[in-house]
Amino acid sequence: MTINSSSFFCSWSGGKDSCLALYRAIREGGSPHFLFTMFSEGGERSRSHALHISLIGKQAQALGLPVITRSATWDDYEREFISALYGLKAEGIEAGVFGDIDIDQHRQWVERVCCYAGIKPFHPLWKEKRRELLDEFVNEGFKAVIIAVKDGVLDKRFLGKILDEDIIREIEKAGVDASGEEGEFHTVVIDGPTFSFPVNIQLKEQYFHDGYWFQDVSL
Repeated sequence: MTINSSSFFCSWSGGKDSCLALYRAIREGGSPHFLFTMFSEGGERSRSHALHISLIGKQAQALGLPVITRSATWDDYEREFISALYGLKAEGIEAGVFGDIDIDQHRQWVERVCCYAGIKPFHPLWKEKRRELLDEFVNEGFKAVIIAVKDGVLDKRFLGKILDEDIIREIEKAGVDASGEEGEFHTVVIDGPTFSFPVNIQLKEQYFHDGYWFQDVSL
């Protein structure tokens, strides 16, 4: 499936894979209209990466796209997601862009929820080699900071580090897939060719929650 000139939203985590998916969709001729981010029930932190709403907003500003948000518990997540898709469809959005690479369960969920609202799911990164996608992200000039590591999988010394070639090699030496597709770590993108200005962040405290060490960041 190609996106051609379809109007689309991007399912936006704030991290490297959603960013590269957006970049590719634009390059392939798609017409971006919105970012869409799910937040925890309090509405202040993103559900996937625990990024503050102000940081997601600053990324959206740098990308020149409005961001749509919904808040939900994990129990309400799917219902709220589908509700948002109906709203996007009503705005004339034809497709959704997602950053999944090769986990079939994730793609199946996306296809199922998009079907409800008549949205066409588009996966620009699907089934490509993980390491090559990572190289493309870095070589194209994107910059991402590691803001979460899975406890017992990756050492928390990686928190706050820019995901460059040196850090990628260190992650691989630790025996971890540097793409992080299995949730080994998460990132926040702060600059790149789709950004009109860099998002300057400050590193705050580190904390543990739900099996992950997080690097809190602020603007």
